[in-house]
Amino acid sequence: MPDQLRIAVPNKGALAEPASAMLTEAGYRQRKDSRELVLVDPDNRCEFFFLRPRDIAVYVGEGTLHAGITGRDMLLDSEAPAEEVLPLGFGGSTFRFAAPNGSGLDVADLAGRRIATSYAGLLRGYLAERGVDARVIELDGAVETAIRLGVADAIADVVSTGTTLRNAGLETFGAPILESEAVLIRRNGDPERPGFGQLARRLRGVLTARDYVMIDYDIHTGRIDDAVALTPGMEGPTVSPLHREGWVAVRAMVPRRAAQQIMDDLWDIGGRAIFITDIYACRL
Repeated sequence: MPDQLRIAVPNKGALAEPASAMLTEAGYRQRKDSRELVLVDPDNRCEFFFLRPRDIAVYVGEGTLHAGITGRDMLLDSEAPAEEVLPLGFGGSTFRFAAPNGSGLDVADLAGRRIATSYAGLLRGYLAERGVDARVIELDGAVETAIRLGVADAIADVVSTGTTLRNAGLETFGAPILESEAVLIRRNGDPERPGFGQLARRLRGVLTARDYVMIDYDIHTGRIDDAVALTPGMEGPTVSPLHREGWVAVRAMVPRRAAQQIMDDLWDIGGRAIFITDIYACRL
Protein backbone atom coordinates (compact mmCIF):
# COMPACT_ATOMS: atom_id res chain seq x y z
CA MET A 1 0.00 0.00 0.00
CA PRO A 2 1.68 3.32 -1.04
CA ASP A 3 2.17 6.08 1.53
CA GLN A 4 1.25 3.73 4.34
CA LEU A 5 1.94 5.14 7.80
CA ARG A 6 3.90 2.69 9.97
CA ILE A 7 3.11 3.08 13.68
CA ALA A 8 4.73 1.37 16.69
CA VAL A 9 2.53 0.42 19.65
CA PRO A 10 3.61 -1.12 22.99
CA ASN A 11 3.08 -4.88 22.93
CA LYS A 12 3.02 -5.35 26.71
CA GLY A 13 3.38 -3.55 30.01
CA ALA A 14 1.43 -0.71 31.55
CA LEU A 15 1.26 1.29 28.30
CA ALA A 16 -0.01 -1.47 26.01
CA GLU A 17 -3.71 -1.66 26.87
CA PRO A 18 -4.40 2.10 27.22
CA ALA A 19 -2.46 2.82 24.01
CA SER A 20 -4.56 0.36 22.02
CA ALA A 21 -7.75 1.61 23.69
CA MET A 22 -6.91 5.19 22.71
CA LEU A 23 -6.19 4.22 19.11
CA THR A 24 -9.49 2.33 18.98
CA GLU A 25 -11.31 5.43 20.26
CA ALA A 26 -9.53 7.37 17.52
CA GLY A 27 -11.04 5.10 14.86
CA TYR A 28 -8.11 2.78 14.14
CA ARG A 29 -8.15 -1.01 14.04
CA GLN A 30 -6.29 -2.77 16.84
CA ARG A 31 -5.36 -6.38 17.42
CA LYS A 32 -7.69 -8.82 19.14
CA ASP A 33 -4.99 -11.41 19.79
CA SER A 34 -1.93 -10.44 21.85
CA ARG A 35 0.18 -12.78 19.71
CA GLU A 36 -0.29 -10.59 16.64
CA LEU A 37 2.86 -8.61 15.92
CA VAL A 38 1.65 -6.65 12.88
CA LEU A 39 -1.80 -5.35 12.00
CA VAL A 40 -2.79 -3.65 8.75
CA ASP A 41 -5.56 -1.05 8.82
CA PRO A 42 -6.38 -0.49 5.13
CA ASP A 43 -9.23 1.95 5.79
CA ASN A 44 -6.83 4.37 7.47
CA ARG A 45 -3.83 3.54 5.24
CA CYS A 46 -1.60 2.53 8.13
CA GLU A 47 0.14 -0.46 9.65
CA PHE A 48 0.68 -1.13 13.36
CA PHE A 49 3.74 -2.90 14.78
CA PHE A 50 3.51 -4.19 18.35
CA LEU A 51 6.95 -3.85 19.94
CA ARG A 52 8.68 -3.69 23.31
CA PRO A 53 8.06 -0.16 24.66
CA ARG A 54 11.80 0.38 25.20
CA ASP A 55 12.56 -0.37 21.54
CA ILE A 56 9.96 1.90 19.98
CA ALA A 57 11.99 5.12 20.07
CA VAL A 58 14.93 3.33 18.41
CA TYR A 59 12.81 2.11 15.48
CA VAL A 60 11.21 5.53 15.05
CA GLY A 61 14.53 7.34 15.39
CA GLU A 62 16.09 5.17 12.70
CA GLY A 63 13.20 5.93 10.36
CA THR A 64 12.15 2.28 10.13
CA LEU A 65 8.77 3.29 11.54
CA HIS A 66 7.12 6.68 11.09
CA ALA A 67 5.43 7.16 14.48
CA GLY A 68 5.13 5.47 17.83
CA ILE A 69 3.62 5.53 21.29
CA THR A 70 6.00 5.05 24.20
CA GLY A 71 6.90 6.58 27.56
CA ARG A 72 8.68 9.91 27.75
CA ASP A 73 11.21 8.25 30.07
CA MET A 74 11.95 5.52 27.52
CA LEU A 75 12.20 8.05 24.70
CA LEU A 76 14.83 10.09 26.55
CA ASP A 77 16.64 7.02 27.84
CA SER A 78 17.02 5.62 24.32
CA GLU A 79 18.95 8.72 23.17
CA ALA A 80 17.44 8.00 19.74
CA PRO A 81 16.91 10.87 17.25
CA ALA A 82 13.18 10.97 17.91
CA GLU A 83 10.98 13.72 19.33
CA GLU A 84 7.84 14.02 21.41
CA VAL A 85 4.89 15.36 19.45
CA LEU A 86 1.95 14.96 21.82
CA PRO A 87 1.53 13.91 25.48
CA LEU A 88 -1.25 11.33 25.73
CA GLY A 89 -2.39 11.62 29.33
CA PHE A 90 -1.88 8.04 30.53
CA GLY A 91 0.95 5.93 31.92
CA GLY A 92 2.04 8.64 34.35
CA SER A 93 5.10 8.00 36.53
CA THR A 94 7.96 9.85 38.19
CA PHE A 95 11.66 9.06 37.84
CA ARG A 96 13.41 9.72 41.15
CA PHE A 97 16.47 9.08 43.27
CA ALA A 98 16.17 6.85 46.34
CA ALA A 99 18.48 5.76 49.15
CA PRO A 100 18.19 3.91 52.48
CA ASN A 101 15.87 5.54 55.01
CA GLY A 102 17.61 8.23 57.01
CA SER A 103 20.63 8.50 54.71
CA GLY A 104 20.11 12.26 54.31
CA LEU A 105 21.51 12.28 50.78
CA ASP A 106 20.99 15.09 48.29
CA VAL A 107 21.77 15.16 44.59
CA ALA A 108 25.04 17.03 45.17
CA ASP A 109 26.14 14.20 47.50
CA LEU A 110 26.03 11.68 44.65
CA ALA A 111 29.41 12.77 43.22
CA GLY A 112 31.77 9.80 43.39
CA ARG A 113 29.00 7.40 44.40
CA ARG A 114 27.43 4.46 42.57
CA ILE A 115 23.85 4.83 41.29
CA ALA A 116 21.95 1.81 40.00
CA THR A 117 19.25 2.29 37.38
CA SER A 118 17.47 0.72 34.42
CA TYR A 119 17.51 4.11 32.65
CA ALA A 120 21.23 4.72 32.22
CA GLY A 121 20.94 7.10 29.26
CA LEU A 122 18.38 9.29 30.98
CA LEU A 123 20.32 9.33 34.25
CA ARG A 124 23.69 10.11 32.65
CA GLY A 125 22.16 13.05 30.81
CA TYR A 126 20.59 14.38 34.00
CA LEU A 127 23.84 14.10 35.98
CA ALA A 128 25.91 15.64 33.19
CA GLU A 129 23.61 18.67 33.01
CA ARG A 130 24.23 19.25 36.73
CA GLY A 131 27.95 18.51 36.73
CA VAL A 132 27.60 15.52 39.06
CA ASP A 133 30.34 12.94 38.41
CA ALA A 134 28.83 9.68 39.63
CA ARG A 135 29.22 6.09 38.47
CA VAL A 136 26.06 4.75 36.79
CA ILE A 137 25.41 1.04 37.30
CA GLU A 138 23.03 -0.22 34.60
CA LEU A 139 20.67 -3.02 35.65
CA ASP A 140 17.78 -4.66 33.86
CA GLY A 141 15.00 -4.11 36.42
CA ALA A 142 14.60 -4.70 40.16
CA VAL A 143 17.10 -1.96 41.01
CA GLU A 144 15.67 -1.53 44.53
CA THR A 145 17.76 -4.53 45.69
CA ALA A 146 21.03 -3.08 44.39
CA ILE A 147 21.88 -1.19 47.58
CA ARG A 148 21.20 -4.14 49.89
CA LEU A 149 23.37 -6.36 47.68
CA GLY A 150 26.23 -3.86 47.79
CA VAL A 151 26.14 -2.93 44.10
CA ALA A 152 25.14 0.71 44.56
CA ASP A 153 24.94 3.56 47.10
CA ALA A 154 21.69 4.95 45.65
CA ILE A 155 19.24 4.16 42.89
CA ALA A 156 17.26 6.07 40.27
CA ASP A 157 14.00 4.41 39.34
CA VAL A 158 10.45 4.92 38.16
CA VAL A 159 8.11 5.54 41.09
CA SER A 160 4.34 5.20 40.92
CA THR A 161 3.01 4.65 44.45
CA GLY A 162 6.35 4.26 46.26
CA THR A 163 5.26 0.98 47.89
CA THR A 164 8.11 -1.04 46.37
CA LEU A 165 10.68 1.43 47.67
CA ARG A 166 9.20 1.51 51.16
CA ASN A 167 9.16 -2.29 51.31
CA ALA A 168 12.85 -2.26 50.44
CA GLY A 169 13.63 0.26 53.21
CA LEU A 170 14.27 3.10 50.78
CA GLU A 171 13.09 6.71 50.56
CA THR A 172 13.17 9.20 47.71
CA PHE A 173 15.31 12.33 47.87
CA GLY A 174 15.88 15.40 45.73
CA ALA A 175 13.55 16.81 43.12
CA PRO A 176 12.01 14.43 40.57
CA ILE A 177 14.37 13.68 37.69
CA LEU A 178 11.50 13.43 35.22
CA GLU A 179 7.71 13.43 35.13
CA SER A 180 6.79 10.85 32.52
CA GLU A 181 3.68 9.73 30.62
CA ALA A 182 2.86 8.10 27.31
CA VAL A 183 3.71 10.26 24.30
CA LEU A 184 3.31 10.20 20.53
CA ILE A 185 6.72 10.41 18.85
CA ARG A 186 8.27 10.76 15.41
CA ARG A 187 11.80 11.04 14.01
CA ASN A 188 13.60 14.34 14.58
CA GLY A 189 13.11 16.69 11.66
CA ASP A 190 11.08 14.14 9.70
CA PRO A 191 8.77 15.79 7.15
CA GLU A 192 5.14 15.13 7.99
CA ARG A 193 4.17 11.91 6.29
CA PRO A 194 0.72 11.26 4.86
CA GLY A 195 -1.51 10.15 7.69
CA PHE A 196 0.61 11.48 10.55
CA GLY A 197 -1.32 14.74 10.86
CA GLN A 198 -4.56 12.78 10.91
CA LEU A 199 -3.19 10.49 13.63
CA ALA A 200 -2.18 13.45 15.81
CA ARG A 201 -5.52 15.23 15.28
CA ARG A 202 -7.49 12.12 16.14
CA LEU A 203 -5.52 11.53 19.33
CA ARG A 204 -5.97 15.18 20.34
CA GLY A 205 -9.68 14.71 19.70
CA VAL A 206 -9.76 11.72 22.03
CA LEU A 207 -7.97 13.69 24.75
CA THR A 208 -10.43 16.56 24.40
CA ALA A 209 -13.42 14.19 24.43
CA ARG A 210 -12.09 12.65 27.65
CA ASP A 211 -11.50 16.00 29.34
CA TYR A 212 -14.64 17.87 28.27
CA VAL A 213 -18.40 17.35 28.25
CA MET A 214 -21.23 19.18 26.51
CA ILE A 215 -23.58 21.21 28.69
CA ASP A 216 -27.04 22.34 27.57
CA TYR A 217 -29.37 24.62 29.55
CA ASP A 218 -32.09 27.25 29.31
CA ILE A 219 -31.61 30.73 30.74
CA HIS A 220 -33.49 34.05 30.78
CA THR A 221 -31.99 36.62 28.44
CA GLY A 222 -31.46 38.96 31.39
CA ARG A 223 -28.84 36.54 32.80
CA ILE A 224 -27.21 35.47 29.55
CA ASP A 225 -23.97 37.39 30.19
CA ASP A 226 -23.59 35.74 33.62
CA ALA A 227 -24.29 32.33 32.09
CA VAL A 228 -21.79 32.80 29.26
CA ALA A 229 -19.15 33.78 31.82
CA LEU A 230 -19.66 30.36 33.41
CA THR A 231 -19.72 28.47 30.09
CA PRO A 232 -17.55 30.36 27.57
CA GLY A 233 -17.02 27.23 25.46
CA MET A 234 -14.16 26.98 22.97
CA GLU A 235 -15.05 29.65 20.41
CA GLY A 236 -18.09 30.86 22.34
CA PRO A 237 -21.31 29.05 23.27
CA THR A 238 -24.19 28.36 20.90
CA VAL A 239 -27.21 30.47 21.89
CA SER A 240 -30.62 29.77 20.33
CA PRO A 241 -33.98 31.48 20.99
CA LEU A 242 -36.71 29.44 22.66
CA HIS A 243 -40.44 29.55 21.93
CA ARG A 244 -40.85 30.90 25.46
CA GLU A 245 -40.38 34.67 25.20
CA GLY A 246 -37.31 36.07 26.92
CA TRP A 247 -35.54 32.71 27.18
CA VAL A 248 -32.70 31.11 25.21
CA ALA A 249 -31.07 27.68 25.00
CA VAL A 250 -27.30 27.54 25.45
CA ARG A 251 -24.84 24.81 24.49
CA ALA A 252 -21.10 24.78 25.28
CA MET A 253 -18.16 22.53 26.06
CA VAL A 254 -17.00 22.64 29.68
CA PRO A 255 -14.23 20.79 31.59
CA ARG A 256 -15.49 17.42 32.82
CA ARG A 257 -13.92 17.87 36.26
CA ALA A 258 -15.82 21.15 36.82
CA ALA A 259 -19.15 20.12 35.29
CA GLN A 260 -21.08 19.51 38.52
CA GLN A 261 -20.03 22.86 40.03
CA ILE A 262 -20.94 24.67 36.80
CA MET A 263 -24.39 23.07 36.89
CA ASP A 264 -24.85 24.31 40.48
CA ASP A 265 -23.72 27.82 39.55
CA LEU A 266 -26.06 27.94 36.56
CA TRP A 267 -28.98 26.86 38.73
CA ASP A 268 -28.19 29.64 41.20
CA ILE A 269 -28.49 32.31 38.45
CA GLY A 270 -31.74 30.88 37.09
CA GLY A 271 -30.58 28.28 34.62
CA ARG A 272 -33.02 25.42 34.09
CA ALA A 273 -33.24 22.18 32.08
CA ILE A 274 -29.49 21.73 32.63
CA PHE A 275 -27.97 18.49 31.41
CA ILE A 276 -24.58 17.03 30.55
CA THR A 277 -23.70 14.72 27.65
CA ASP A 278 -20.45 12.95 26.85
CA ILE A 279 -18.40 13.86 23.79
CA TYR A 280 -17.43 10.79 21.76
CA ALA A 281 -15.00 12.50 19.39
CA CYS A 282 -14.14 16.01 18.25
CA ARG A 283 -11.82 18.21 16.19
CA LEU A 284 -10.91 21.65 17.46
